[in-house]
Amino acid sequence: MVRFGRRKYIVSLGIVLFASVISLGMWRMFDSDAMLRIYRGVDTFSKVYKEIALNYVDEVDPQRFMRAGIDGMLKTLDPYTVFIGENEGDELDLVTTGKYAGVGITIGLRDGAVTVLNLVEGYSAAKQGIQIGDRILEVNGKSMAGAKPEDVRMMVRGVAGSEVRMKIAREGEPQPIEFVLLREEIPVRNVTYTGYVEPGIGYIRLERFSRTAADDVRNSIKELLEQGELKSVVLDLRDNPGGLLDIAVSIVSDFVPENSLVVSTRGRRSDSDRKYLSSQSPMIPNVPLAILVDQGSASASEIVAGAIQDLDRGIIVGERTFGKGLVQTITRISETSSVKITTARYYTPSGRCIQEIDYTHRTKDGVFATIPDSLKHAFRTSHNRRVLEAGGVEPDSVVEEEDEGKAIAELVRKAMFFKFANTYAVTHKTLPEKFEVTDGLLAEFENFLKEQKFDYREDSEVKLKELKDIAMKERYNKAFLDDVDLLDRMIASEKERKIQRYQKEMKSYLKAEIEGRINGEKAEIASTFPGDRQLNVAVSLLKNARAYNNLLAGRPKSGSEQE
Repeated sequence: MVRFGRRKYIVSLGIVLFASVISLGMWRMFDSDAMLRIYRGVDTFSKVYKEIALNYVDEVDPQRFMRAGIDGMLKTLDPYTVFIGENEGDELDLVTTGKYAGVGITIGLRDGAVTVLNLVEGYSAAKQGIQIGDRILEVNGKSMAGAKPEDVRMMVRGVAGSEVRMKIAREGEPQPIEFVLLREEIPVRNVTYTGYVEPGIGYIRLERFSRTAADDVRNSIKELLEQGELKSVVLDLRDNPGGLLDIAVSIVSDFVPENSLVVSTRGRRSDSDRKYLSSQSPMIPNVPLAILVDQGSASASEIVAGAIQDLDRGIIVGERTFGKGLVQTITRISETSSVKITTARYYTPSGRCIQEIDYTHRTKDGVFATIPDSLKHAFRTSHNRRVLEAGGVEPDSVVEEEDEGKAIAELVRKAMFFKFANTYAVTHKTLPEKFEVTDGLLAEFENFLKEQKFDYREDSEVKLKELKDIAMKERYNKAFLDDVDLLDRMIASEKERKIQRYQKEMKSYLKAEIEGRINGEKAEIASTFPGDRQLNVAVSLLKNARAYNNLLAGRPKSGSEQE
């Protein structure tokens, strides 16, 4: 027997879907033939849904089935067009409002356990003694064993002023510790570092573009101006996935002349076509500027980098950006759900769209198409420098990050530096003023790795195993196989030397983790500056006026130019 509630849900489905089409103003947008095709599609979807939900051999959960249908439709588009359900708007609200109600912790998985990775100073978790490295065992009496970070996050966040009970396990403590924490309204930290990396050279690290990011950047500039003579600025957008478009425009306005074109958008509907101009006098109009970017810089980060580059206001340093030139609009479709839809493409001041992947076309193998370099159109900056469309923003000075090697990657992935810093912090509550990782401390780390039974496979091991399998299959002689075995033993010997082989990188990672654990996030970030190649190149270029100006120098414009 079919329950009345489910039948009611199914019968109303077609009406709801069709009504949502009308509410979006589609009647005005499409001709009658197009609207008829849309209605028929909605009707077919509704009928298939009803037949399956009522007659499938096993009972079907109507809401899960509907969600699968919606997700299936959206997967034919781009990855940014998504349905946002009742329990999925948390991160979206965080970006759009610039705040959330929680206890002030950042969490993630370490060794399969949900672990505290960072603390927001001045809020409940930090004030009441939660520490970085604490493993969350229970939230409000419910075990978090096997839980995902997003599950824990949903339980910890809630209504400001309410309590959350948390049981944690801590390195060096024999028994779990219980806390009663108070949820508070916590502003998102968009800027995680402001300071001088060298006399006169300010540095701002911007990690996201939430609603409050523009104010945070302005406050950082004010702080730098108050601290000393600001001769040049590095704005670090590496690994910044973006956020709100209007906030990106507002941040660019701090550096460029008022009424400068920052970005424009064009879409299918006429109301998607807009031009965004800088709307205020710049705070630092003439201070030399370097923007740091990498493959993790996307969306709003690329709007900022693209505008600064096209207006020749500063230099871009690092690696080519992600290549997301699409704009999303969020539409509420019920009290508890929304849909985020790609409604436009954005274009930098020169007129280029930096979108990397063409989601409207696929290859014969089902792979989304990209534009080859030979077919990319060229555009011109204010100084008539040549820049290309598609594929992200190409830096003016390309500085690739060094490949640190498999051993370092595995140590990071398995959280060995993180866990060692936890044990170190148990017996070291303070650090010397100029703390450095000594050979003795490195030896302690090596012993720690042995205790943890840390192991990994070198790329050479994998390739040698493949070679040996092929050799045996092809019936190579014993002498060859013996040589392969000898090489295998030599590789094993080199693995034992990993501390010596990667001494520089290991000291750098250990220093950062230990500084962060004992002196806080800002000290952790500052400890990475000496080994940061991209930052050091940017600083060198800012200190060398001739090199800086040469990168921004164009050529006289000609009416007969051909691209």
